[in-house]
Amino acid sequence: MNSTLSWMPAQGRPEQLLVLLHGVGSHGAGMAPLAERLQREFPKAAILAPDGFSAFDGDPGGPGRQWFSLQGVTEANRAERVAAVVPALTAWLEQAQQEVGLGPAATALIGFSQGAIMSLALVQAHDGAAGRVLSFSGRYAALPEVALRHTTLHLFHGSADPVIPVDHARAAMQRLADLQADATIDIAEGIGHEINGHLLQCALHRLRSHIPHRTWAAAMGAVPGLADRASED
Repeated sequence: MNSTLSWMPAQGRPEQLLVLLHGVGSHGAGMAPLAERLQREFPKAAILAPDGFSAFDGDPGGPGRQWFSLQGVTEANRAERVAAVVPALTAWLEQAQQEVGLGPAATALIGFSQGAIMSLALVQAHDGAAGRVLSFSGRYAALPEVALRHTTLHLFHGSADPVIPVDHARAAMQRLADLQADATIDIAEGIGHEINGHLLQCALHRLRSHIPHRTWAAAMGAVPGLADRASED
């Protein structure tokens, strides 16, 4: 079984669950700086950073982990490889939620690169498995055909990313907008394949202030005539 690093509140029960999924060739410990920053910002959060489920098989090798192999990966077979890992990651997430005592609505998946690919794939397969996904330097293995109704998506990308070009994020946001999904995008000019300070600040802002469309819809539906007036604006 893969190992998982955890950061728990100093006192009391956790109020939210933040799951950090690393990039290819790295491991959960590589997300420690991000976890420590999130712990300072959200002291009531439980933060988990699991290792990828298989050993890194790239060149050069080493002790790193991966969620799926990049050996021989193509646009034609990437989605299949990602889909093959989704059931195991979903089972791991459900067990983590049960152990922490928090449900999907209080869960955020925060993925970098390959971890972001897996985060997007998991909620696309299981809408609402997490309330939010924060995708850093990621992409869809295959663009979605239907909008999620129970998960909010936040995309963060550097304009100069040489590994996963920013065009993937822009194409994803266009598709999500066409589907009327609850999604946002932040692009940092001149930034490469990394979670830099500016993008992290954007993410913290989204975590603190973004109100999901479904919450707005529920609020408008609770006030007679409000939804109709909003649609006319």
